[in-house]
Amino acid sequence: MTTISTGLPAVTDDTFADDVLASDTPVLVDFWAAWCPPCRMIEPVLAEIAEERAGTLTIRKINSDENTRTSMAYQVLALPTMILFRGGEPIRTFVGARPKSRLLADIDAALED
Repeated sequence: MTTISTGLPAVTDDTFADDVLASDTPVLVDFWAAWCPPCRMIEPVLAEIAEERAGTLTIRKINSDENTRTSMAYQVLALPTMILFRGGEPIRTFVGARPKSRLLADIDAALED
């Protein structure tokens, strides 16, 4: 697993199943690209959430440009797209950067369903 500048673990097409789908905890996957300014804006927010929710929520990054197989499989058409997985299944998709408070509220609401 490689990391990007915030230290968030990154996954690839080859590691996605093991690192995301097989996880015992819910996983928020951030589909991003280096050329995407909103992707850079959400990066520190995700790092904060990862630290605050350690043990109950896992956050992973995947570079959409370098991992097209996974991006296509989950129909990622805009960046950033964050998909919340629980039990190996996608349960909610969030498109676009958003403030930390809104993202946390959206995650919590999805996990309550």
